[in-house]
Amino acid sequence: MRTVLSFCEGLPERQFEPDEVLLAEGEADKTLYVLIDGKVDVLKGETLVNCLTEPGALFGELAVLLDIPHTATVKAAAPTRVYIVDSAKIFLQSHPHLTYQLAKILARKLNSITSYLADLKNQFEDRSDHLGMVDEVLESLLHEQVEDHQPGSERYPDKTIF
Repeated sequence: MRTVLSFCEGLPERQFEPDEVLLAEGEADKTLYVLIDGKVDVLKGETLVNCLTEPGALFGELAVLLDIPHTATVKAAAPTRVYIVDSAKIFLQSHPHLTYQLAKILARKLNSITSYLADLKNQFEDRSDHLGMVDEVLESLLHEQVEDHQPGSERYPDKTIF
């Protein structure tokens, strides 16, 4: 099976220096980036939520697939080189094998997150104080089937939740 990087051969490349922002949380561009080499930090607000160093790592995919603004900021943490996919929707639709690989990556992430949420739910389900509410929130997240994703929550409808 071809690697993510092999699908990108011939696409424009760009170099980013440390602290340079590739994607800004809340911006609506639909650019997809594929890491060639280097290191990027993924930040939700000021909180570091992930660090990507693996060649072929994709970022910007949530904004493209869900047609929403970027849910996090991606910033170079070291000199970083990426492929830039400007017409990302068309690119993904024209490369079903790549899209399948992306689906597998997202499925692994979802599986990890679901396992983590289940662990949290088990920790708080018997609480009778305000932390008991965590169980209810996680229960709804674990069973939510969303056809058309809308960012935010009832409490903060204008904010995208990562």
